[in-house]
Amino acid sequence: MKVRDVMNQSPPSITEGATMAEAAELLGRTHANDLAVLDHAGNFVGILAEGDLLRHALPKFEHVVATAGSVAEAFEMFLASGRDLAGQPVDRAVIRTPILLRPDDELLQAAAVMISKQIRTLVVVEDGRLMGTVSRADVALGVFGRST
Repeated sequence: MKVRDVMNQSPPSITEGATMAEAAELLGRTHANDLAVLDHAGNFVGILAEGDLLRHALPKFEHVVATAGSVAEAFEMFLASGRDLAGQPVDRAVIRTPILLRPDDELLQAAAVMISKQIRTLVVVEDGRLMGTVSRADVALGVFGRST
């Protein structure tokens, strides 16, 4: 079975230069784990993972310890950091060299990479263009849910 047989051909994507608030809104609306990032010509440039977006908003541990007196104050610092970053471009949080698949790659290859690297979703690219994504759920459906 090939990656093309199970891939999501309409994954959520965002353009370079979009704001962190726009990315967070799209992640929330689509319930995606990450977003494909495209340049203004529609070429694939990288991935924006929800975890990386959150990591950028987290205050440094040392700063929290030095200034926050309670968990509530630490949470307020987290929220303030998010508000400060909301209008910033996502570009600095983009993973520009992710592991990529091609549509004709074997599904077994995708599954092996996902498990060994603990990755939930892989991007499918061909000739620099986003073709889709493959999630662990897509692989499971391909393996367990389809008759051969």
